[in-house]
Amino acid sequence: MLIIHFMENLRHSNLISQLVFVFAALIISSEDFAASLKLTDKMSAVETRIAKSNVSRVQRPSRKKRLLRKPDVIYYPTPPETVAEMLRMAGVKKGDVLYDLGSGDGRIPIAAAKHYGIRAVGIEIDPKLVTEAEENARQANVDGLVRFRNEDMFRINYSEATIVTLYLSEKLNVLLRPKLLSELRPGSRIISHDFRMGDWQPEQTVRVPWGKLYRTVYLWTVPARRKTSRLKQVSWSGPVEFKSRRQSSVGS
Repeated sequence: MLIIHFMENLRHSNLISQLVFVFAALIISSEDFAASLKLTDKMSAVETRIAKSNVSRVQRPSRKKRLLRKPDVIYYPTPPETVAEMLRMAGVKKGDVLYDLGSGDGRIPIAAAKHYGIRAVGIEIDPKLVTEAEENARQANVDGLVRFRNEDMFRINYSEATIVTLYLSEKLNVLLRPKLLSELRPGSRIISHDFRMGDWQPEQTVRVPWGKLYRTVYLWTVPARRKTSRLKQVSWSGPVEFKSRRQSSVGS
């Protein structure tokens, strides 16, 4: 009897031990499950933040182009033959940076990048023309070399440029002259289509056939800086309205 009683107690003891083991395993499993749920929640939160960040980055609009003020002159495109002559006269070489003031549809910067492989910047006050020029650069596969800025040509710095092209008016050229002479490095070239720079005599003048008429291209080289300049200095006091032949609102 004692043996039977002992065996029954042993079975009960083993059953209790097994139950304790099972309950312990369940507790551990539930803790692991809860921890995994917390980890999953954290990962979901991180993924959500990343997704929102990517969406906001994709949807973030670029700086809105705007009409800064009324254009100085009306749009009139430079003929391709004149563009080619302007670049030829500029003596474009490796390392040059061209600024086209009033770049219009972008034809001069695009031609400079396409045919000479240099960087070029177009300054244009009309936002619609800037958009058109950017699309033209993409189609010409030179958008990596060309940049168009929706800015006022009287309010930017030209110290980076080694070539400046213009198709404005003589009055605007004269107003720009002091700024160009003070900011451009000596040896930089200024090329103007059809309009001179007041009493500053051009170094070279070329007539380009245009149907039964012709276009005129002028070249100046920025001289070494002196303490005083013999050229008449004219300061810009604000926008000036002109109705002259012009490729763009303020550019070539």
